[in-house]
Amino acid sequence: MLRIHFTPQDLARTTIATEPTPMWEVLLSLHILQHQDGRQYFTDWRRRVLADVSPEHTRLLLDVAPSRGYSPDFLTPPDTSVDFSTGLSQVLATPWRDIDSQLTLLRKGSPGTTWRRALATGRQDAHRRLGRALRVYHDTAIAPYWQSLRTHVAAESRRQADKLARQGLEGLLSTLNTQMHWEAPVLHIAGLKDNDYHLDGRGLHLQASAFCWRVPTKLFDPELRPVLVYPIQHQAGLLRHAEQGLHLDGNHLPGVLGATRAAALAAAITACTTTELARRCGVSPASASQQAAALREAGLITRRRVGGSVLHLATPLGLRLLSGDNSGGAH
Repeated sequence: MLRIHFTPQDLARTTIATEPTPMWEVLLSLHILQHQDGRQYFTDWRRRVLADVSPEHTRLLLDVAPSRGYSPDFLTPPDTSVDFSTGLSQVLATPWRDIDSQLTLLRKGSPGTTWRRALATGRQDAHRRLGRALRVYHDTAIAPYWQSLRTHVAAESRRQADKLARQGLEGLLSTLNTQMHWEAPVLHIAGLKDNDYHLDGRGLHLQASAFCWRVPTKLFDPELRPVLVYPIQHQAGLLRHAEQGLHLDGNHLPGVLGATRAAALAAAITACTTTELARRCGVSPASASQQAAALREAGLITRRRVGGSVLHLATPLGLRLLSGDNSGGAH
């Protein structure tokens, strides 16, 4: 059992991510690809990915991301706020000595391939193959599902933020995941290697993930920014391919709200100005303002003033509508 030790400073500096992180979803989806857990959520996705990603790229990635146990930290850069392209650049910019030391840890479980040994020695051709494989995999296994995945993770993050506001951080940590147990000032996590992990005043960043399955995970290196990745509450419709569109109870959401209004609601998953809302939806600022007003009257988005800007943000009801969650927020 992992024991994460908090100081008063850590409690004050703990944060909750509002968005999924592409590199974490890439890594954890590679784990999911290799076993049959969560069949009701991942079976169709697995079948499509295995058919569409070339075996060559799949083999390369599975060589550095085994289904169980340790995966190298360089695959998930500690800056969780970046997009995929930036995250990939950070992965490829990892000093080869760090890659070598991390792959040495991985070799304890498997001798690895010639390619993995070449990657550990800093060979540029091996680096290029890793970058190409990650991009091809992301573009096939993650990007087409991003809108759906992002909606569910955002809804989970908003639920936890609301819980934090109502119950405080200790209330949040007590109920965040069934594998976690809070006994102040220590967070106990079953299913992880027995260890004591001291935050030492750095705080903890809580990152919800669609592909994290049952047990939370974290970076291996204790010197890196403390990040705890935990699974969302999985439900039907989690991974809808972009070709399928948004939906509500089996119907297409654009048919219920109208295409532009549905797009505006999806765009407001993260806070944005009217100008940004217009850009995301491909409409004029005047049209974006009208859509925002209609959604606000329906209780699907809210607005707040930050400095000189007015930001639009989907409400918990709006997020449930996007994700198809019919629980009424009861979690």
